[in-house]
Amino acid sequence: MLNSIPARIRCPGPPKLYLDIRITMDQTKFKEFEPIFYPKSIAVVGVSMGNLKPGNGYLRSLLEGGFMGKLYAVGSASGEIWGIPVFESLASIPEQVDYVIVSTPKHRILDLLDECRTNGVKVLQIFSAGFSEAGEEDGAKLESAIVQKARKSGIRIIGPNCIGVGSPARRMSLMWRPLPHAHEEGKVAFLSQSGGNAGFFTELGLVRGIRFSKVVSFGNGSDLDSVDFLEYFGADPKTEIIGAYLEGMKNGREFLRLARDISLFKPIVVCKGGLTDAGARTVSSHTASLGGSAAIWRAALKQTGVIKVDTIEELADTILALHHLPRFEGKRVAVVGGLLGAGGGACVASSDACAREGLEVPLLTDRTIARLKGILPAAGSIFQNPVDVGAVAAASLDIFAQALALVFDDPNIDIVVVHLQASFVAPSIGKEQFDRLTGILIKLRQNQTKPLIVLSQSPSAEIVEKAFEEICSNARIPAYPSFDRMAKAIANVTWYWNFRSELESEMS
Repeated sequence: MLNSIPARIRCPGPPKLYLDIRITMDQTKFKEFEPIFYPKSIAVVGVSMGNLKPGNGYLRSLLEGGFMGKLYAVGSASGEIWGIPVFESLASIPEQVDYVIVSTPKHRILDLLDECRTNGVKVLQIFSAGFSEAGEEDGAKLESAIVQKARKSGIRIIGPNCIGVGSPARRMSLMWRPLPHAHEEGKVAFLSQSGGNAGFFTELGLVRGIRFSKVVSFGNGSDLDSVDFLEYFGADPKTEIIGAYLEGMKNGREFLRLARDISLFKPIVVCKGGLTDAGARTVSSHTASLGGSAAIWRAALKQTGVIKVDTIEELADTILALHHLPRFEGKRVAVVGGLLGAGGGACVASSDACAREGLEVPLLTDRTIARLKGILPAAGSIFQNPVDVGAVAAASLDIFAQALALVFDDPNIDIVVVHLQASFVAPSIGKEQFDRLTGILIKLRQNQTKPLIVLSQSPSAEIVEKAFEEICSNARIPAYPSFDRMAKAIANVTWYWNFRSELESEMS
């Protein structure tokens, strides 16, 4: 059962600061989403003996994922499929069904709505395509007729032309195969018009340690659209960070109003598709949306406190930092490298990447430099910032740990980035020493209030890098494959927290 919505939200910031939010999502409307994300039963319409059918994929994913409810199949298969009884129609199912996934030819869906009404179905997710996104008048008329008929019966539509919902709490997988960690509940909600991008971002996020509260691909958004899901995620007590891939929307003004209110207490990160002429043409045939002007979108989102990103990878990079790091507002970065193969050249590259994104790489204080000189040899080391600890640190991880602690303590520094090449360091120092190295990083993350970020690059040893990245993710240390991606993500997050601080100051 969902929690009730607080009338007032306490925000981090000045003491006793409360914000009256305008997201007045009443309990009746809030509860409409319960069968969407917490269904007690699901029926898949469109299964058959052919394993490659989309309906079979949905059924198998729910079955193998351990869906926490009753499962039904409707289709041409006789008897049962994978132990699930197959009914000839939705109307013949003897119990009420909360959520129906339909993967049949589009012309059958209007008649299916009669069966949904008889059964008491609350949500109809339409995987089928060929509606308004196809650019044909008949498809658009059919889509409109389906929505009108559903509304008369109190049925909410997700789609058409979508892959639907992922809900870890009910072990509902967004994909046609359960992904590792997909059913571990987290604090990130993601909404997407594109099913492909929803799947790609979910898989990318899970690999990098992001855990989700809910995910939804809503396709054409003929009924429930980006505004509805944004409003729900803003009120959802299990969601703390919101990500989105959007191509267009019916009510941009309402979306921006909601985004402004929600961004006061929950970060929102948006990747907006269709901002080029070529992209806009593709968008119109993908989800029947209008892309809009890049300059207008960027300015509008910035005014609402939304973090605007350009790619799905940048979306994941930015949410990773929000997911793992404590709140921070400074933009003064220290880079510590030189641990076997990440030396002077990397120091130059890191400085350039930070400068391009408006981050600072300031000099360390004279006191910190003097203390570093006391533990690091003059030959092969750089003491200013970026710091090159030299090869001696690889021979003595205690010295490396001391140098890192000194940099963290420097008052000129807000964020510390450790640059190492795990695939090079690990075989060079051996497993036992490498485990010690990761232990040093984990202890720093636990004991320091300043953000710790890891940069680990290797074009030829992905297995080692991914294993190291998983260790970092488990310790809530964001790891990035390049200075440019790291700098962009940190600049995005820093901008958001500064935006929040300014608003909180105005309202205190």
